[in-house]
Amino acid sequence: MAEFAVDYRKIEKNELIFRIMTFDHIPAEPGRKKNPKTVADHKTKLNFPPFQHYKFDDDDNLVCVGKSHWEGGMENGYFNKGHGMATNKLAMMWLKLVDRYATRGNVRGYTYNDEMKGQAILQLSQIGLQFDEAKSNNPFAYYTAVVTNSFVRVISIEKRAQNIRDDILEMNDMNPSHTRLHSGEWEAAVKREEDAVKK
Repeated sequence: MAEFAVDYRKIEKNELIFRIMTFDHIPAEPGRKKNPKTVADHKTKLNFPPFQHYKFDDDDNLVCVGKSHWEGGMENGYFNKGHGMATNKLAMMWLKLVDRYATRGNVRGYTYNDEMKGQAILQLSQIGLQFDEAKSNNPFAYYTAVVTNSFVRVISIEKRAQNIRDDILEMNDMNPSHTRLHSGEWEAAVKREEDAVKK
C-alpha cells in the first residue's frame, strides 16, 4: 500500500476536481408540487441529486468541466433526465446485498422470504441512486436501511393479513394459525401467573 500511496502534498492545484451539489443546470418545472418547500420542488424530478464538477484552470479560475443529467459538451450539450443510471456492477452489488440480508437469522425463516427480497430489490432500483453524498459518506448504511425497511414493511403487511385470516377462522369456529394459538396460550399463562401473584 505504501508503495502506491499518493502524497496529497504533491497533487497540483489544477489536478483537483470539486463536486458541487447544485440545481443550477436543472430546468424549472413550476407547478410540479402543490406546496414547494425546497429548491428541488421547483425543478424537474430527478433519479439522483444533481451536481457539477469544477476544476482550476491555468489562471486559477474555477471552470465547470462536467454536469450530472447532461449529454454532450459543456457549451453545446443539453439536459437529459435519463442520462446517468445504475451500472451493471452496482446492480449486482444490490442483488448480493439483498441475498445476504435475506439469510440473517431474524428474516430467513419466513415463507415469504422471496417476496421480501423482491420488494427490497424493487426499492433499491427506485431510490438506490438518490444517496446524497453531501449529507453522508456512507452509502452502504443507506442501502442497508433501504433493504431493512423493505423487509420490515413486507413482514408487517403479511402479519396484518395473517391476523385477518385468523379472525375469520375463529369467527367460523375453526382453528387459527399456530402463531395465534401459541400467542393465546402464552397470554393465558401470563394471566395465570399474575392471578397467582395477586393471591
